[in-house]
Amino acid sequence: MASRIRDYYEVLGVPRTASQKEIKAAFRKLARKHHPDVNPDDSGSTEQFKEINEAYEVLGDTEKRKKYDQLGPDWEQYEAWEAAGRPAGAPFGGGRVEYRTVSPEDLEDLFGSDSPFSGFFHDLYGQGSGARGARDFGVGTFPGQDVEAETTLTLEEAYRGAVRTLDLQNPQGRRRVEVQIPPGIGDMARVRVAGQGAAGRDGGRPGDLFVRVHVRPHPRFRREGDDLFLRVAVPLDVALLGGEVMVPTLKGSGVSLKVPPETQNGTRLRLRGLGMPRLRAEGNGDLYAEVDVRLPVPLTTDLRELARKLREGEVRHDV
Repeated sequence: MASRIRDYYEVLGVPRTASQKEIKAAFRKLARKHHPDVNPDDSGSTEQFKEINEAYEVLGDTEKRKKYDQLGPDWEQYEAWEAAGRPAGAPFGGGRVEYRTVSPEDLEDLFGSDSPFSGFFHDLYGQGSGARGARDFGVGTFPGQDVEAETTLTLEEAYRGAVRTLDLQNPQGRRRVEVQIPPGIGDMARVRVAGQGAAGRDGGRPGDLFVRVHVRPHPRFRREGDDLFLRVAVPLDVALLGGEVMVPTLKGSGVSLKVPPETQNGTRLRLRGLGMPRLRAEGNGDLYAEVDVRLPVPLTTDLRELARKLREGEVRHDV
């Protein structure tokens, strides 16, 4: 961490009477200005950035700020000496106190999830939160960059889940990574593979691999969320009198669909639980069969006679 050689209020450029809102705003402004990604050619930007974080870690916390105002820069060491049974007024002995960096949650609150810096959370803090994020940041250690890749699946593979072996190129050479893609994955979704990104620097953890999934259109099935749709040929007599037809599914086997009497062309009939697997919940979506009534071809003499009677009103056709 940065050595405490300056007053924290001076570091953030705010008066001692500044409100917490003003302190937060000052930190936001300075962090953006001195972030190493913005100053890649400035070797001192990292130290400046650490110093700003250290100041905000104390002044941005109401209780820590109160102790800092009362006891000065050595407030934390002062408390440690008191806890050890030493007199409150005893000299500290010149030891250096190190502070934790501001948490990833605080940074995301300040900068948002879409940081303007390429490595804001990845290079310095990683994508983790809580203990992991704080643990990754230390003196001279930097988590590796996240890596993006792409792959393409058929709808059947998206239904069942799939395994893809990807070839990745990095400064150390080419390597192969096996990626498990879960059942129910959607088009343009991303799969995260922890620790398979770029290597960290100076002992930092590696970044993650994010695989963008493209799902090809299917010649028969249409997908809307977790539901599937397809047109099903239904003979005229079945549409008029009722009956059953076979419907294909992405499982690979067909199921029997009951068609009620007098079913109109274009009617949607639902088959529960035969859609796509749900990624974040149990079960599957539904499969909707869209009725496509088919006339018998070629027409027999009896059918032609029936059609003539329908046209001339000899048989009711308003049902």
